[in-house]
Amino acid sequence: MRIPGKSDILTAEGRIKEYINKTPVLSSRTFNKMFGADFLFKCENFQKTGSFKVRGAINSVFSLSGKDLGNGVATHSSGNHAQALAYAASLKRVEAYTVMPVTAPEIKINAVKGYGGVITFCEPTLDSRKKTLEKVIAETGAVEIHPYDKFEIVSGQATAAKELIEENENIAILLAPVGGGGLLAGTSLAAKYFGKNIKVIGCEPDGADDAYKSFKTGKIIPSVNPQTIADGLLTSLGEINYEIIKENVHDIITVSEESIKAAMKLIWERMKIIIEPSSAVPFAAILEEKIDVKDKNVGIIISGGNVDLNKSYF
Repeated sequence: MRIPGKSDILTAEGRIKEYINKTPVLSSRTFNKMFGADFLFKCENFQKTGSFKVRGAINSVFSLSGKDLGNGVATHSSGNHAQALAYAASLKRVEAYTVMPVTAPEIKINAVKGYGGVITFCEPTLDSRKKTLEKVIAETGAVEIHPYDKFEIVSGQATAAKELIEENENIAILLAPVGGGGLLAGTSLAAKYFGKNIKVIGCEPDGADDAYKSFKTGKIIPSVNPQTIADGLLTSLGEINYEIIKENVHDIITVSEESIKAAMKLIWERMKIIIEPSSAVPFAAILEEKIDVKDKNVGIIISGGNVDLNKSYF
């Protein structure tokens, strides 16, 4: 299995930089005082398409030849990767076919359509996603761009943490949410290649804890009927991501739904930025005091900000 190296992340960075935002890093004196730490929030909620996903999507699409892109690209996604891929495909003027669960947030469905993506809906299970995608690819001849279990995806996602680390070289702990694992795997590689003695910790909802179980047992435990407000973290851990995570991540911890909501609300209120539930999972771990952050520099990847403002989260 090929694992992205330092040069692969640098290549991805060069490939995508013209098409993405170099997102800001924000701090909060309120949170620093509350927990006795120095927090640095890498705000991918200000990224193109509203999440970090565009990094891996553009890297993947732009790594393909014109011939390979002739019939377009296809994927399954609850929303953020779907809109990121639709955006990336639009830059190359090719079709993007996306399989989305019927439970996907309306804002993400509308965004995919807005970027020109062609949506096929499926039941909200991984098996339904995969079978529906197989049918779409058979009908269209499109190239699959997996939402997380892909070399180019991991390389692209790693660039977010790389930017954070290079701006703040004293980070001791780096937190990222984990669903399929593309972001966490990429974050751990960036910490390995570009940081110094950084502990990378993955954060996951109690109700979708397959990465936690996989990390603790030493084998991939598939996600079965996950239940969480963090809709971006419903997928099972990818194989390439698992291999990277088990070697480079210090720990994976889980948090309650109540803490996720409390963390999201607190960031909305105190930092005056909109983040989606998946983004709140790492800070929920801080609220639950599951990580010792006292007197430490703590980086947190805010993964996205695509929320449905017609939905009641609290």
